[in-house]
Amino acid sequence: MKTVSTKAGAGSAPGDLARLSATDMLEGYRRGVFDPVDVIDDTISALEAVDSSCNIMVADLFDTARSAAEKSARAYRTGEAGPMEGVPVSIKDLVFVAGAPAKGGAPSLAGHVAGVDAHVVSKLKNAGAIPTCKTTTCESGYKLTADSPVSGITRNPWNPERTSGGSSGGAAAGVAAGAGPVAIGTDGVGSIRVPSSFCGVFGLKPTYGLVSRAPGFFPPSWGTLAHTGPIARTVADAELTLKTIAGYDVRDAASLDCWAPGRETGGSGPLRVAVSPDFGYAAVDPAVAAAFKAAVDKLLAADFRADDTVLELDPDILARVLKPIALTEQAASIGDRTDADFTDSDEDFRDVIEAGRQYSGVDYMAAMHRRSKLRGQFVEFFKSADILLTPTVAVPAFRAGTLGVSEIDGRPVDGHLGWSPFTWPINLVGLPAASVPCGYTPDGLPVGLQVIASWGQEARIFQVARALERLLPWEASCPVLR
Repeated sequence: MKTVSTKAGAGSAPGDLARLSATDMLEGYRRGVFDPVDVIDDTISALEAVDSSCNIMVADLFDTARSAAEKSARAYRTGEAGPMEGVPVSIKDLVFVAGAPAKGGAPSLAGHVAGVDAHVVSKLKNAGAIPTCKTTTCESGYKLTADSPVSGITRNPWNPERTSGGSSGGAAAGVAAGAGPVAIGTDGVGSIRVPSSFCGVFGLKPTYGLVSRAPGFFPPSWGTLAHTGPIARTVADAELTLKTIAGYDVRDAASLDCWAPGRETGGSGPLRVAVSPDFGYAAVDPAVAAAFKAAVDKLLAADFRADDTVLELDPDILARVLKPIALTEQAASIGDRTDADFTDSDEDFRDVIEAGRQYSGVDYMAAMHRRSKLRGQFVEFFKSADILLTPTVAVPAFRAGTLGVSEIDGRPVDGHLGWSPFTWPINLVGLPAASVPCGYTPDGLPVGLQVIASWGQEARIFQVARALERLLPWEASCPVLR
């Protein structure tokens, strides 16, 4: 697969059209160089190839995608095309698409079919975008890989012996390998940013409540932590997608209606950029630390102002804040299903449910109080700085089929969540954050840099990400499938 210009046509090599950015697709449609039928046919071929190599799809939506492509082609001919008309988009299997399976990685939901589109899918369809498939996730999004008893192991297109990350792993792997420009993922403890980092693409977790999560599975896993957002190969495509899917939805109690993406507040002049390579305590793989530092040095040499504001987090927040909240919410998410429904689930998932059941209401509320204090720490931090940079994940992609790593650079870490110490604190406080490709390890695995901004300041994240995209162009890099 390779990058091509919008001069590509129906006679291009297989995968060329699917590999285009959404903005290039839209330009090609408007100019009549190719049409949505060409692109969807090519994207379907690319999805099948990537699925064969990496196992990224739970269910295909190919028949409806082809019908939608014909409708989009007519819309261009009649001058009625929407802002994302004819753009293929994959949908994570925790997000409802009407008439499509909605298994959520759970054997107990193997026969479940969604009767309605999620708000985000409705907004995409109304803009002319075309859902192409449901992508893999772990069961209920409980871990940071996309492996599940329903779909098996999802692999990294850069090296199939390594994990794609998760839980939006199928989404990120498909985008990275050129099987369409945009995917919709969800993020409760890092599930957009971790696979985006591992697969070398751009992934955004918007401000909590900016993108509706309804209607969908209820009770939801990671109920007060989960966000929905875009994964894309280019910053422009992610920004276009966010503008399409954001918006108030009364069905989601957390939904915001007070501002829109792109609204910017604060002073003028260069953004004040602070850096935290370890949050004051976290172990980081040396290859990740080196790639992160090199990218930060390049960025700060550009039109940004270094800010020396220090942010150090309590090393105990995983045990005292995140786990009592996240595991309790995960245990509650199984609803009225009983233990008998989970005999085919991962043992690790059953362990998480059991651990969540052990916390009392007092434990949960005490953790929520500590969470408020953590939010206050970030409120104070963003009075001085505009942007915070960290590594996205403390390690590069590890062996496929495993839960994680239990040691980093000789230091023990929690094998479930301890190797991703930079992502889940941002879910606890609801800030927007993106993973931006920033380099590679010596053995060729992608590394991500996390860009964090204050609430509602996605525009600042995009500003920094566009600068990194110019300084460290990643879009033309595409893994060779094995």
